[in-house]
Amino acid sequence: MTSQNTGKTVVVCGGGGFIGGHLVAELRKQGCKKIRSVDIKPLSEWYQVFDDVENLQLDLSEKVACGKAVAGCDLVYNLAADMGGMGFIETHKALCMLSVLINTHLLMAAKDAGVGRFFYASSACVYNADKQRDPKVVPLKEADAYPAMPEDGYGWEKLFSERMCRHFREDFGMVTRVARYHNVYGPLGTFEGGREKAPAAICRKVIEAKLSGKHEIQIWGDGHQTRSFMYITDCLKGTQDILHSDIIEPLNLGSNELVTINGLVDIVEDIAGIKLKRHYQLDAPKGVNGRNSDNTLIQQLLGWQPSVKLRDGMALTYRWIFDQMSPRYRAA
Repeated sequence: MTSQNTGKTVVVCGGGGFIGGHLVAELRKQGCKKIRSVDIKPLSEWYQVFDDVENLQLDLSEKVACGKAVAGCDLVYNLAADMGGMGFIETHKALCMLSVLINTHLLMAAKDAGVGRFFYASSACVYNADKQRDPKVVPLKEADAYPAMPEDGYGWEKLFSERMCRHFREDFGMVTRVARYHNVYGPLGTFEGGREKAPAAICRKVIEAKLSGKHEIQIWGDGHQTRSFMYITDCLKGTQDILHSDIIEPLNLGSNELVTINGLVDIVEDIAGIKLKRHYQLDAPKGVNGRNSDNTLIQQLLGWQPSVKLRDGMALTYRWIFDQMSPRYRAA
């Protein structure tokens, strides 16, 4: 990919996280020489660390830290947030809401620093819950965020921060761009500990069953809830396309390949070469009944569409998680 970031000083906020780490790696691959990666976690906990990148440990909820993060930068990718999968965001609503400080202070610092372009990673959790009650969901169009009834906590923070980006653009002339991510997955990310999302969690559970010999799996909900999942490389291309575009309104960035959670388990079982007895935890966090991305607008405006099929992306994700987990069982 020819990079419009080349020659620019780029800061990736949340660079120690899953998407941020992959974005830093991609920018380096494209030849970007001046990259700053910022995260609140100690470097030892970052998913990817590169010696030729300026790596800073900063709490971006603080305004002074945001000033340090964006000083001298041309482009800002804001991927930083206190978040995780449904098991986290349904039980940590206050922490998710406090992420509003990150985007607020980053926007203020970017305005003061004269940053050229500012990207904000929003979420499909901004969409009206009434449009997501049926597993056979109609794909969500960008206009479906209003009238507002987003995911409580996390979704409200994302929707509010989208509006902040809009008003900084309208009032101060900042170039802000927003993507609504739909369930990004892939290797080099969280797969245990409570913040993992469904693709990684299901890979982990299937691997645990395979390596332990206990051929059973716990599934949150009844398994009929539907989602779409976007592989990390498609996310990275779409993110950069949106940042460098002239599209001022939020755009969906996700796959439209709808699958049930049961169907996702089927895929991972097939990859693992195993069949498991399923136990359904009906009282576990499961989110909305159905969510899918309508990609009509981004295809029309930018020609972007996902290129990685779910089965192929899950095979790569499974293989990486298996490699992380299997040494534990060999050592036991």
